Amino acid sequence: MEVRPKREQDDAQLRTFLEHNNAARVARRGELVDAAAQPAVLAWSGEELVGAATYVVRGPACELLTLHASQRFAGTGTALVAAVREIARQGGCSVLWVVTTNDNVDALRFYQRRGFRLARLSAGAVDESRRTVKPEIPASGEHGIPLRDEIELELDI
Repeated sequence: MEVRPKREQDDAQLRTFLEHNNAARVARRGELVDAAAQPAVLAWSGEELVGAATYVVRGPACELLTLHASQRFAGTGTALVAAVREIARQGGCSVLWVVTTNDNVDALRFYQRRGFRLARLSAGAVDESRRTVKPEIPASGEHGIPLRDEIELELDI
């Protein structure tokens, strides 16, 4: 597996990959972000795109906007997070943060096992995003859990 920054010629393939994962447009913190238009780190197996992490740098903080891998438990997500962390560190960021939802228990486990700490709970934030910026957000998510809240996790760099 090769992990490298997104190149201009990767844009269409990244957008297709994110759309397949319902992550091309991300609602968080009350705004809708075009994840496919952000900087990204991509994981390749030969010519096949097998993972992607998009991110946004704002001052001393870097947000890990999306993280998706074609195959779970293969090390792809871990490699992508490490690559974004290194880009953030080299860019002078002191913290890497991510927003997930209350139903995404797999993401909560994944990030905490990689050193992220729970930083904030925004109760009702997903409900608000569903009303204001992304009505297609479902009412329930993984494991049949009602999809209501945003949870932020942070990793000191």
